Amino acid sequence: MTTRVAVMGSGNWGTAFGMILADAGCDVTMWARRPEVAEAINAGRNDAYLPELELPSAVRATVDPAEALHRADVVVLAVPSQTLRANLTQWGGSIPTDAPVVSLMKGVELGTTMRMSEVIAEAAGVGPDRVVVVSGPNLAPEIARRQPAAGVVACRDMATAERVASACATPWFRPYTDTDVIGAEVCGATKNVVALASGMAEGMGFGDNTKATIITRGLAETTRLGLALGAHPQTFMGLAGVGDLIATCMSPLSRNHSFGVRLGRGRTVEEATAELRTTTEGVKSCESILTLAGQHDVDMPICEQVVAVIRDGHSASEVGPRLMSRDLKAEKH
Repeated sequence: MTTRVAVMGSGNWGTAFGMILADAGCDVTMWARRPEVAEAINAGRNDAYLPELELPSAVRATVDPAEALHRADVVVLAVPSQTLRANLTQWGGSIPTDAPVVSLMKGVELGTTMRMSEVIAEAAGVGPDRVVVVSGPNLAPEIARRQPAAGVVACRDMATAERVASACATPWFRPYTDTDVIGAEVCGATKNVVALASGMAEGMGFGDNTKATIITRGLAETTRLGLALGAHPQTFMGLAGVGDLIATCMSPLSRNHSFGVRLGRGRTVEEATAELRTTTEGVKSCESILTLAGQHDVDMPICEQVVAVIRDGHSASEVGPRLMSRDLKAEKH
């Protein structure tokens, strides 16, 4: 029996993941907010986000969320993280009561400091055994070219994780199952902030030593936060942790990295936003991640300096001296 999947959201990663699902043999209905995007998907392409991708015939789109969700065996959420609650308030009641709900989002909600799985549980009434998190080094343009990649499919209930993994396994996309939802989400959200810092360093002309330092220390910050929240230590050494961190911090295909490069070259946040014209999750979530860290007494100096640039308008050139002049006894290597 063919698995019916609703993908709620039609951006880069939602579209690429819809293709993965179709290649794995699922029937995919995508929900698009804009009619022109739905029309393009039904014609075989999503010109607004991944114009190079020719979509499989098993992918169709609608602007009606209830139509997309009708009789879905699996529901995938791929909207910007800071809009998740508002979207679920509108159509979360239409999610089938027995369907796993898969989060592709990588952020922490502003105001509440909730992880996306927590927002899903609260706003849509979905039990934790049905909430699945997909994370890993999955740059959408490379996925669109069907280049070999892997990801983590995490759920508190392993049987549900395995069910979703079987729905997205292809000869070129390999899902690994896990039960550490907290770790997968912390890694996914925090790596975007570290990528902003890495991009700033590149934009200022610094080389690989600097970027490797930022990535390594960023992993340390991510791990501290995750462990404080109850994550499993091994998650940070896997695909959702160091794997996704490397890809997001180093690739020009990463929106967070590209945004940071612009900041490092002297652009303002407003100018960088206008140039990229896409959602950059680290920009949206850095402040809530720092607040979450403060609530658990976790030191995150890189995140703190990114917030100083994004929220407070400081120059990217101020970040390095502040980080390098920190108390030598402040943290272990």
